[in-house]
Amino acid sequence: MNNKSIFPAIILLILFTFSCKKTYMTPDTNVVINEVLPVNNVTMPDQSGKFDDWIELYNLSASSINLSGYKLSDDKKNPGKWTIPQGTSIAANSYLIIWADGDTTEAGLHANFKLSSTGEDVILSDPQNEKLDKLEYPAQSLELSWARVPDGTGEFKWQTPSYNKSNGSE
Repeated sequence: MNNKSIFPAIILLILFTFSCKKTYMTPDTNVVINEVLPVNNVTMPDQSGKFDDWIELYNLSASSINLSGYKLSDDKKNPGKWTIPQGTSIAANSYLIIWADGDTTEAGLHANFKLSSTGEDVILSDPQNEKLDKLEYPAQSLELSWARVPDGTGEFKWQTPSYNKSNGSE
């Protein structure tokens, strides 16, 4: 093989590598977005018996973390769209479910936005509006969750929803 035939292959490899879109941030925080379910018809109902979309946070640390004032959003231009209420915490190495149903009048944690089945961003920010984690999930119509495997640190993939438990354990 000569240099003339290797050069185009190298250029294509470089272009492919830099054009691939990473759909999540590598978290540099103890609390991360761990799983989202943008189409929930039968998996798990909320406290009112409604099958709403949900976002699962995961605490990677060995200590409980107070999430009062943290923010979630589905809008890059408005990363502080919904603020986690005062007194909300996440136990060590545990999960916290937030319903993304747009109904903040319901009991429990209900964000003021819904997840789109056509795909979108989900952003977690701290009380000072610093982005802690962000994911972008693609469009889908099946009842699958976009989940980090392994929990908290892995890459995202479509899987059977694992509401409030370890991803990839189905």
